[in-house]
Amino acid sequence: MDTLIIAEKPSVANRIAEALGHGTEKRKKGEDSVSYYEITTKDGTTYVAAAVGHLFTIKQTVSERGYPVLDITWAPSHEVGKKSEHTKAYLDTLAEIGKKCKHFINACDFDIEGTVIGTNIIKYINKGTFGNSQRMKFSTTTTEDLQESYSHLMPLDLNNFHAGEARHMLDWLWGINLSRALTQAVHGSSMREMLSIGRVQGPSLGILAKREIEILKFVPEPFWRIAATIKEIEFMNNRGDIFEKEVAAKAHQATVSHKSSATVLDVEVREQLSEPYPPFDLTSLQLEASRALHLDPSVTLSIAQSLYEKGYTSYPRTSSQKLPPTLGLPKIIAALGKNPTYKELAYELVAKKAFKPKEGPKTDEAHPAIFPTGEMPTSLSLQEGKLYDMIVRRFLSCFAEPATVGRTKVIVDIGGEQYVASGSQILKPGWLLYYTYAKIDEKMLPEFKKGSKVSVTNIELRDLQTQPPKRYTKAGLISELEKRDLGTKATRAQIIDTLFKRRYLEGTSIMVTKFGMSVYETLANNASMIVEEETTKKLEEDMEKISKGTMKEEEVIAEGKTMLVDALKQFDKNKEKIAEVMRKGLRESSVLGKCPTDGGDLVVRRSKVGKQFAACANYPKCTQTYSLPQMALIIPTGKTCEHCRTPFVKVIRKGRRPFEMDLDPKCITKKDWKGYEGPQEAPVVQKASEIPMAPVAAAKPEKKTKTVKVAKKKAAPKKPKKPKVDGGIVV
Repeated sequence: MDTLIIAEKPSVANRIAEALGHGTEKRKKGEDSVSYYEITTKDGTTYVAAAVGHLFTIKQTVSERGYPVLDITWAPSHEVGKKSEHTKAYLDTLAEIGKKCKHFINACDFDIEGTVIGTNIIKYINKGTFGNSQRMKFSTTTTEDLQESYSHLMPLDLNNFHAGEARHMLDWLWGINLSRALTQAVHGSSMREMLSIGRVQGPSLGILAKREIEILKFVPEPFWRIAATIKEIEFMNNRGDIFEKEVAAKAHQATVSHKSSATVLDVEVREQLSEPYPPFDLTSLQLEASRALHLDPSVTLSIAQSLYEKGYTSYPRTSSQKLPPTLGLPKIIAALGKNPTYKELAYELVAKKAFKPKEGPKTDEAHPAIFPTGEMPTSLSLQEGKLYDMIVRRFLSCFAEPATVGRTKVIVDIGGEQYVASGSQILKPGWLLYYTYAKIDEKMLPEFKKGSKVSVTNIELRDLQTQPPKRYTKAGLISELEKRDLGTKATRAQIIDTLFKRRYLEGTSIMVTKFGMSVYETLANNASMIVEEETTKKLEEDMEKISKGTMKEEEVIAEGKTMLVDALKQFDKNKEKIAEVMRKGLRESSVLGKCPTDGGDLVVRRSKVGKQFAACANYPKCTQTYSLPQMALIIPTGKTCEHCRTPFVKVIRKGRRPFEMDLDPKCITKKDWKGYEGPQEAPVVQKASEIPMAPVAAAKPEKKTKTVKVAKKKAAPKKPKKPKVDGGIVV
């Protein structure tokens, strides 16, 4: 019986074919040179072919740009959007092979997304049914694990498929309807700039906006601390933060008056065990990579996925902190010992037969914690190498002995006031030798003897103020979303990135922009369901019930549609108020500063061909314009250049370091820029379509400043090039 195995990506299809073919697999060419593999056995032919992610997506059944849109269907992705045209060759190849087969295996990633991808393809090939189909489950793409998975095939996980379908449909329905409502409220029917909000975007923005409001409303409260210096060590008054000035002053005076009679009351010395950290789940990996490697959470996930597909680490989209014995842990540790970098660490564990890991409380039914497979990496990028090293060291450290830390606490009496200093010293490094990314600060104290007199060299009464709550980082927000059960481990980073793209957020310490605050506040006051957590949590719980088989997909979708219609009714009821606040927020967010020509607001505008530039809001009375870097987020800084009097703006581009620049391309601040010609009279720009092209990087601008005129007649759009396909990989 001929069998078709469906992988999620070409690289994984290749690894499956090599694992099952034992060298007999033949590489073939399908539609548009898409690669697939053929393995001949005594029971028939086995084909291994790949998707490239989702080959199917959701579209509305009626073509219209209004809302509400509630009638939707699944369709091939290439029929819905031009960006997915390359998926047609993959779907056609799978369909053509499928005609020869009676048996189908979904070998896509074992999560809800992989289930939806593979099962949709099987359903398409079988014209709406699932036929004779099974599921491969593996957490690594090593030869051994793939062979083991193939020899223990499972039934299709249809409950997960239905839960995944429901999630996609509800996310689409909420996203498209709420985004259209928001866009039309601000821009009218022209819909010049798409705004977005969604089922999880709304509550995520709400978390950040509420934190921003806390910060804005925060009123600092004064408090005092008293410090005494003894043997060059700072001792703090054991009252801690003192919020009554009279109490602080009295304690300070008593200390000053009796500093010559300071006596050591007690010296406490103890040893404390420090246990290893648990193995990584996805969230903890993103948090740690952000802290130690300064990687964006989305980048971390992408790198971890690449390491998994190459067979070097396990599947990254996991919530588990467990390493079950069935993984063959001794074998993995021994294999890591063949790598010179980890040889000594691994051999020490093998010698001690230390094969029981320290685990965390989190579990995941589909996958274990993230772990290295033991395969020797051959070609890793710099970032891949760093993340791989972090994963390996974290894994090995789980099997190491606890560290022993010596803790010392010294208490000194000065005029009846007690002062405390604490010290720490690593006595036995244990797992800290393995996981070098851990941070345990040592602080050595000089020798103190109980009952001895000591000399106080300085006493300081510090006048302090309480601080507002800190803003979230991306990694911190992902952790917060996980705690609140908002979104999924696979989508949280993407949701945050979308909020940045919509100009709702800015900065590494995430701040909600004026525009983002206007979006949140107007929805919270006029259509609160959109930004409340309860609605999304209810749907998340119900989708989990679909996975467990206790609720039907149709019930949850119907429930989600009802909630959506209620939210839209609430929105439409207050549409005029929403539009007014949103337009004001949009105007304020686009103001970069004052125009040096007439003092009007310089705002971000777009030309007829979509290029952004800065222009005076008093046009046509004032025709002053400045070019802006393209494909970049332009953020006002509130600062003005002392030389040219134009505003400084922050330029943020994907994959590049943000920088600040003033708007005048001839300003002396750009004297070190390539192509700088010195101060000249700025050209008078009569039309908004005549945009002077400014440099786009603070250090090395791309081109010399020049004026480009846009043709009056709009050129016909170029037909997009058909992507080349080499070995099943789009290039």
